[in-house]
This record gives sequence, C-alpha cells and structure tokens, in this order.
Amino acid sequence: MIRSMTAFAGGERTTPWGTLGCELRSVNHRFLELGVRLPDELRALEPALRERVSGRVARGKVDLTVRLRAPEGESALQLNPTRLRELSELALDLDSRFPRLHTDLTDLLQFPGVLQAQANDPAALHAQALELLDEVLDEFVRAREREGAKLAAVITERIDGIATLAAEVRTFMPLIRAGQRTKLEARVADLAQPLDSGRLEQELVLWLQKLDVDEELDRLDSHVAEARRVLKLKEAVGRRLDFLLQEFNREANTLGSKSVDARSSAAAVELKVLIDQVREQIQNIE
Repeated sequence: MIRSMTAFAGGERTTPWGTLGCELRSVNHRFLELGVRLPDELRALEPALRERVSGRVARGKVDLTVRLRAPEGESALQLNPTRLRELSELALDLDSRFPRLHTDLTDLLQFPGVLQAQANDPAALHAQALELLDEVLDEFVRAREREGAKLAAVITERIDGIATLAAEVRTFMPLIRAGQRTKLEARVADLAQPLDSGRLEQELVLWLQKLDVDEELDRLDSHVAEARRVLKLKEAVGRRLDFLLQEFNREANTLGSKSVDARSSAAAVELKVLIDQVREQIQNIE
C-alpha cells in the first residue's frame, strides 16, 4: 500500500503521574531519520521508542515528541535531598576557599537532579508511554496511507497516460515509416545516376531500422505493467518506483532521438511531461 512520507498524528492520556502527550510528524527524506524529544522521566525509554517507530516507518524525517504534564493542583516537582546535600556541602567548601564566591539557592535548584518530577512507578509510566505511542503510531500510519492513496491515484492517472501515448505511437509509426520510405525513394529517383535496386532496398532497410522504435515501445509497456504492480505492493515502494522512472525516461529520450516526424516528437515531449509529473509525486512516497 502506497504511503506518503508527510503526516502528523498526536494523542494524550491521563496517568497518575500527569498527562502524557505524544506527537509524530514527518516530511520527505531519502532514508529514515528519527529525532526524539523526551522528558527526563522517559529518557531511559528512548531505545524502545525508536524501535517501535522504525518497525512501522521505513522512510522520512520523523520527529517524535513525548511530554509529561503534571496533574493540575499538584506539585510537579520534588526535591532530591541527597543531591541537594551534596551540592550544599560543595558550596560551603567553595565559600571557605573563595570568600567572594556567592552561591544562590536558585542556582542549586537548577542543577540537574536536584528537582525531580514525581514518578513513583517508572515502569508503569514507561508502559503507559509505550501504549500511547502505539495508538499514535496507528493513526500516524493511517494518515500516511490516506495521503498515499491520493498520490497513488495521481500516479496511476499519469501511468495510464503513458500507456495511451505508447499505444498511439504504435498506430502511426507504420505511417511514418511508409512516408519516410516514399521520401527516400523520391530523392533517389531524382539522382542523375540511378542506384542498383538491390543496393537501394538494402539502404532503405538500414534507414528504416534506425527509425524503428518497437523495442522502446515494448519496454515502455513492460515498465507500465511493472509500475502498476508495484503500486499494489504492501511495502515501501518509493525507491523502487524512483528507479523504474529512470527506465521510463530512458525510453522517452530514445523515442525523441529517433523521431523524424512531428507526431512522434510531440509524443516524446508529452511522455517526458508525464514522467516528470510522476517523479514529483514519487518524491513524497515512503
């Protein structure tokens, strides 16, 4: 199933330690780049959170933010007396050595580990955070799939257009070859020295072979079939489609280089336009 790399999802849940909030947002990226922002109470949970996200998301620049808001009307912080005592003893020692040194209580409180959020059961809090992440991940993936369905519809429309153009080129290529043969024969007839009929036929065959695009059209049809198959796969297909698009572009360039008629030239240009439109959409696909 096609998934977009651009999405957002968020959610909250109330716990005994406060309100947990979780947000996931992502934009396009060649690979998976995951940034994580967590409160101190959940720092130890970062590897597990990363594993959960990477198990569901293959590509994109993803930002995961988890917040913990203390319950209203309750103190969000508590002192760590051991840490505060250590800092106090250190401050007194420094004061005795440096009389002009001034230690402020607010400075001590800002030192890491002095003030701690209340979390009497870290394991339970971590479990709640993981459950919330799973819920947000589900919505995040659904959002990617909804946007991906829109992208797939646009890409399918352009792929159908490529198939239609290839079919049209097949219909008028015999007319182009016949016209080129007639022109070449007319030019040979105007020559003062007539050519041997066998030699003339040989030169005609070589000339028309240079104009033949049947192989290119066959490969285009094959690429169209492959693109339609890939669009139905239930996995990340962005890179595969990107590589496939290079093959589309190669055939379109060859058609243009072999063109000797306004109709085939116009078809080659239109093919490139459709291919570029598909490429723009593929940049958003996981």
